[in-house]
Amino acid sequence: MGKPAVSRDAFRGLFAFYAAKAHKPEAEHSLLRMFGSADDIPDALLQQWSDRAELLGSETVGRVMDPHVRQITNGNAQYDHASDFLHTLLRDLGRKMQ
Repeated sequence: MGKPAVSRDAFRGLFAFYAAKAHKPEAEHSLLRMFGSADDIPDALLQQWSDRAELLGSETVGRVMDPHVRQITNGNAQYDHASDFLHTLLRDLGRKMQ
């Protein structure tokens, strides 16, 4: 397996960016926890993310990701680990592929 097109650091940066924009302290805490746990995302998940993102394009990925991120930044959703969030995104991107 080759190196994922989306690096682990880039994915971690996503959580840091949204933590800075969080509207509630608990949302910021959740995003910062995911930032830390992103170091432990399995390479296979990052590769799957890269493959689907490349296949579907950034506009579609953004439409799928936006409601999930809004829920987190508003404090309405929490994920225990970055890979939980990524699994949710991959599930929804998989639906777009069907």
